[in-house]
Amino acid sequence: MYGKAFAPEYQGALTTLSVNSSLTDVLAAGTEQLRAAERAGQHGEAARSGLAVAEAHRRLGQIGDADRAWKASYRAAREADDTGAMAWALWSGGTLARQRGAFPLARRLLQLAADLGERGGDIVVRGYSLAGLAETGRIQGDYEAVHRLHEQLLAEARRRGEARHTVWALEGIAQIHRNTGSYDTAFALFEEAAEIAARAEDRRGHAWALRGLADIVSVRDGDVERALALLSEAEASCRAMKLSSALAYNHKMRGNVLYRAGRYAEARDLYEQALAEFREMSEPRGEALSRLGLAKSLAQLGRDRSETAAELAELAGVLERIGLRHAREMVARAQQEFGVDESAMAGAGAVGVR
Repeated sequence: MYGKAFAPEYQGALTTLSVNSSLTDVLAAGTEQLRAAERAGQHGEAARSGLAVAEAHRRLGQIGDADRAWKASYRAAREADDTGAMAWALWSGGTLARQRGAFPLARRLLQLAADLGERGGDIVVRGYSLAGLAETGRIQGDYEAVHRLHEQLLAEARRRGEARHTVWALEGIAQIHRNTGSYDTAFALFEEAAEIAARAEDRRGHAWALRGLADIVSVRDGDVERALALLSEAEASCRAMKLSSALAYNHKMRGNVLYRAGRYAEARDLYEQALAEFREMSEPRGEALSRLGLAKSLAQLGRDRSETAAELAELAGVLERIGLRHAREMVARAQQEFGVDESAMAGAGAVGVR
């Protein structure tokens, strides 16, 4: 049995904030409490209110502010000799690093956070940090290495009746199944995640689950209108909570749905919108995926083949540097689809296309 979802990253005087609180409200309340704690010399409270500030900035796509905030939270926690607060700050920093595409740094910070959480007896931050490690591996496409960790964390979350973490784990496992072609299994897991999130009033988790369902409905069933309706429902939650990153991924998925339906001009417009949103928040993974969708849409709309070849070749290099294995495979499939594979690109390079 699951209770109402809660946000353990809202701590100290901010525990009254809801998991569904608007991020602008979280930022305002966190900043006010942080300033009060700093004036009073309360390092522990400054660390915990600073964590909420860091997370609000991160989720709003304000990368520089988020980076400064998590580091300040860590320094305050260290000053207070608060191991748990130090772990939470490192978790925030690791999550930010993953969002920025700095995967080695993300793994390093998240492992430190998990270790500190275990040392300090904080099972929640330990679980969140291990989940961060699992998600980092999943995003990079290292499914074999992290599938078991996802399952382990799901079992732990179910035992504790922690709805939000259960939803996260279900969605992660579902995404692995979706990316490896097990659409029915993925759909069932996304559906369970959506049901648990709805009952627990976890609007963020529910929005991500709806996005996953829309993807499956589109790719497996070809049901464009149902997929778009699911995305519209998810978008309403993203806008209400000011979830900038989730909203951008929603728009990119809408582009995917339209592209699969052969509605290339509409898909192009959505990919352009998502690309601008990801660039504004300095999120390289979303930016690369939006560029890929945009390149494919433009190719379908008659873009010169040499320009498509050059764009995909550049994208392949970007994804190789970032370390996104699954996305790199998607580019390779696009190169084959449009007849601009490695051998074709080598010829294009000889005439100055690259």
